[in-house]
Amino acid sequence: MHPITVTSPLLPELEKLREMMQDIWDKKWVTNLGEYHEQLEARLAQYLGVKYLSLYTNGTIPLISALQALDIREGEVITTPFSFVATSHAIWWNGLTPVFADVRESDGNLDPERIEAAITPRTRAILPVHVYGNPCDTEAIGAIALKHGLKVIYDAAHAFGVRVNGKSLLEEGDISTLSFHATKVFNTLEGGAIVCNSAEMKRKLDYLRNFGFEDEVTVVGPGINGKMDEVRAAVGLLNLQQVDRAIAARKSVAERYRKALRGIPGLRVLEDLPGVQHNYAYFPVFIDEKTYGRSRDEVYAAMKAQGVFGRRYFYPLISSFGPYAALPSASAENLPVAHKIAEQVLCLPMHHALSEEDVQRVLDCLTK
Repeated sequence: MHPITVTSPLLPELEKLREMMQDIWDKKWVTNLGEYHEQLEARLAQYLGVKYLSLYTNGTIPLISALQALDIREGEVITTPFSFVATSHAIWWNGLTPVFADVRESDGNLDPERIEAAITPRTRAILPVHVYGNPCDTEAIGAIALKHGLKVIYDAAHAFGVRVNGKSLLEEGDISTLSFHATKVFNTLEGGAIVCNSAEMKRKLDYLRNFGFEDEVTVVGPGINGKMDEVRAAVGLLNLQQVDRAIAARKSVAERYRKALRGIPGLRVLEDLPGVQHNYAYFPVFIDEKTYGRSRDEVYAAMKAQGVFGRRYFYPLISSFGPYAALPSASAENLPVAHKIAEQVLCLPMHHALSEEDVQRVLDCLTK
């Protein structure tokens, strides 16, 4: 059988993109905070319901820059092993030590009780992830941070547009970071952003992403090249126009998956949370081999043989990788829940352009 295909963008959108590319070429301003960059930054802040947003070239540089902007120069940062490896890499690149804490089985997010147990005199910050776009327990994490004088940086790569009781999830903590990679709900092909809580912090982040330049002749600190170019900003402006339709279509796919799989012994799906406006970035299924009769890896291989490509997000755990495996906090005994769900999870294909036939092909792999 042939792999699932995704339909091409609508012709009017392609024509508009061509016009924007021609405009960029005619103006001969392809990077360094051009017109499209400034438009996208302003429109994203408005759409997401936040005051201060800075665009970046990808989703990893914001994590690295956030730690720099908060002046976290030494010590430990408590984080999750159940994420994409960039979360911990950002800590390492800042010369800091990642300390892994276990997660909740219900959603894969950091367990606040395990966070507090991991705090030492060297702890400087907490770096949780809103896994699959499901909100962390921000109230509990905020209380822990306040009690121990810690900074909180949320890796919100999965959480574009997510709101809790009408409030943007991105406003939680000291800083939230976003990824606009091509696989995300909203993308600029490659890209990212930082959301912060003050004009002063945004100014600092804007310096950091541009080599530390304040003006043509003044460098205020050791920055990095984290700027987004005009071409990707143009793609982002077009995608922002259709992101609500994309999320609605993803919701329809998620509801169909959930209806078909809910109640099958050995399969666990995540339900929508009350008060949360979800973005349906992922659809994870957790497979209990003993009850279901097949292991996650057997299902994964069988699906792939049928041209259906799920992803084992997140397996292996970050704590299992070479740079981190020797850390005391990386031991399997310290992370029993994370190890359990990493062996069970399979994220099903999720995209706004999946057809009904595509969705049924995926379901057939799990139900027949």
